Amino acid sequence: MGINFGRLGFLSSIGQDNLKYAIKALVSRTYVSEARTLIHLDADLPLFGDVPFGLNEFAIHKRDIASMLKIHTYINGEFLNTYWADGLIVSTPTGSTGYSLSCGGPIVFPDSQNFIITPVAPHHLNMRSLVVNDNSIISFEIESRTDDIICALDSRKEIVSKNISLAVRKEKFNINLLRLSETNFLHTIQTKLIWGLDRRNP
Repeated sequence: MGINFGRLGFLSSIGQDNLKYAIKALVSRTYVSEARTLIHLDADLPLFGDVPFGLNEFAIHKRDIASMLKIHTYINGEFLNTYWADGLIVSTPTGSTGYSLSCGGPIVFPDSQNFIITPVAPHHLNMRSLVVNDNSIISFEIESRTDDIICALDSRKEIVSKNISLAVRKEKFNINLLRLSETNFLHTIQTKLIWGLDRRNP
């Protein structure tokens, strides 16, 4: 159950002023449990220890001020696209309101059973986010002028060789998020993004 001690916090729908109410809901079991998809990383090197999965997204990045990457991307072994960009994000529906959104990706409902592929600062204007079924295996081949790249899984990162083999898929298990019965995803995005309010007409 996420408690918002920060600012935006799409996953943290409970504010600090609702802590007592949230505890009562836990005790009385009047909360709602939502299953959320996780993303799993497969690589030809051991990455991220015993936790090669994330709730929000997997991302490939160039290092520091290096030139953009060429990321050849495949879905179930079939060529999709070559992204000329600073990086590439594959997010879960939960992560669609995070890093992917800030890079121009769509907001996807948590139960949509999709992955969202979003380039980071793409070189070509026709490179846009793509929504694919989360039963897909998405794999990558990377070209870079530098030897190393950054792989990120949620807030964790590893510096790896550009020659590494990488693929992501849906994790075999889910994580359950708890929320108060008075809130849902629609309410959260309306509140966080101030939808339906016109500040010009108070």
